[in-house]
Amino acid sequence: MTRKEVIEHAAQMVQATDLVPEKAEGDTMKLVVFGANGPTGQLLTKQALAEGHAVTAVTRHPEAFPLRHARLRVLHGDVFDRLSVEEAVAGQDAVLSTLGVPYSRKPITMYSQGTAHIVWAMNRYGVRRLVSVISSGADRHPGLGGFFFRKVLQPCFIGVVGRTLYADLKRMETLVGNSNLDWTIVRSSGLFWTPAVTDYQAAERSIDGCFTSRADLADFMLRQLTDEQYLHKAVATRSGTPNFYVFFWKEGISKKPSSSKGVPPQGHSRCNAPARVIDQ
Repeated sequence: MTRKEVIEHAAQMVQATDLVPEKAEGDTMKLVVFGANGPTGQLLTKQALAEGHAVTAVTRHPEAFPLRHARLRVLHGDVFDRLSVEEAVAGQDAVLSTLGVPYSRKPITMYSQGTAHIVWAMNRYGVRRLVSVISSGADRHPGLGGFFFRKVLQPCFIGVVGRTLYADLKRMETLVGNSNLDWTIVRSSGLFWTPAVTDYQAAERSIDGCFTSRADLADFMLRQLTDEQYLHKAVATRSGTPNFYVFFWKEGISKKPSSSKGVPPQGHSRCNAPARVIDQ
């Protein structure tokens, strides 16, 4: 299954079930989602709309975005373009980032450059709350996972296949941590599908588990908007365990390494503003 097929499958999963009933009580917010057209971003947008929030979904391919709603604005944007990031962030109450790119043999800069643009825009427009996702692989905690995960999968994907990707994730995490924003970094592992939110767990920095449901990840991100427990902290999430062979094929082998994703498109300057990033 290619990345395009994964995203198309995500769209089908989102459309297969109606939005859950909107909450009658509680504060609603104006949210912007970067990475909105990815599998997790689509679920995050759907859940946010279901909770009564107004959502700006930023994507490089707005024509392919599957959701329609009165409180949804689908905005064409590219995190390598600081002006489009500014347009998306202006007037929002919080920023949610589910940016992601495939592994690449070439240097990846999307996470660090894109996030720098987001941080810059948030500071300019006085938006304080940032919840951003990174892979748990960006922080190699020695005691986590079984022998096969620690000795085979982790060295292979982090040290070889995903070396440039994880290096940029570390730059992104450092950038967010050094900002003056009200940030939370969510470290997810082994993303997979569940039809609904499960009884997931979360813990500061790391947790003993290798998988996170995309529905759980989206739900946890939304919970951070009104919960300060993990303010200025990195937190790991854990769901149940999927069918290993289905997971390994759909989320690993079938996603071929990219030779160009995460590198600024031609004509985009690396220049003058603090780094940036945007959706796929």
